[in-house]
Amino acid sequence: MPNDRLRNGMLKNGLTASALAEKLGVDPKTVERWVTQTRTPYPRYRHTIAELLNESESYLWPDALPTQRAVQISQSELVHIYPRRGAVPTDLWQRLLEQATQQVSVLVYGGLFLPEFNHRWVPTLREKALAGAQVELLFGDPEGEHIAERGDDEGIGPAMSNKILNALAFYKDLRDLDNVGIYYHDTILYNSIYRFDDEMLVNTHLYGTPAAYAPVLHLRRLGGGDLFDSYVASFNRVVGKKRAVWPDH
Repeated sequence: MPNDRLRNGMLKNGLTASALAEKLGVDPKTVERWVTQTRTPYPRYRHTIAELLNESESYLWPDALPTQRAVQISQSELVHIYPRRGAVPTDLWQRLLEQATQQVSVLVYGGLFLPEFNHRWVPTLREKALAGAQVELLFGDPEGEHIAERGDDEGIGPAMSNKILNALAFYKDLRDLDNVGIYYHDTILYNSIYRFDDEMLVNTHLYGTPAAYAPVLHLRRLGGGDLFDSYVASFNRVVGKKRAVWPDH
């Protein structure tokens, strides 16, 4: 039977069989067999296709791995868990950023701690964008209802909006770069997400507790795993609700 999930993913991303085959270095007829027949690509191709389509391997090919094996791989994606954000080694944020070459994605309410305490953070983002990496930064909308609710939950009220505006002041020099997108979102964040290619820091959120005092997961993507891709999917859903901070740039 045809793989409708793979077909739909290709259509959503504007990829024909020939275009996908060129990216993978395979014959277009091979891609057509993956779509029209019950043929499953080799693991190295599944990983790349899932990345290109912004889907998880387990969604595109649910029978590729036994359930227990998929669970084991997902568990292996967890590199480390920190009891609170302050316990994350201070150099880890910068090290992950410097290692990234293709994609840096940040989803936060304000994330003021990064540019405020690391003077290399914004200049390195600029270097990455100029070198060809795609940079997406999503901040809470200072006028949004969910941001106001979060401020009330933490007991800081309107100060939450001020923290967001203070954070954005650090990023103004990036707004004219072609590979940088800086956006607002007005969604309830269950996690702050910091992605650096195939590694990610996920700062969980706790009701009534500042993010600095909530646990952080360090994840590394593995072929066949679900954990990393679940957070990628969450990030992408918020991206679908974004609006530009500076519409003229």
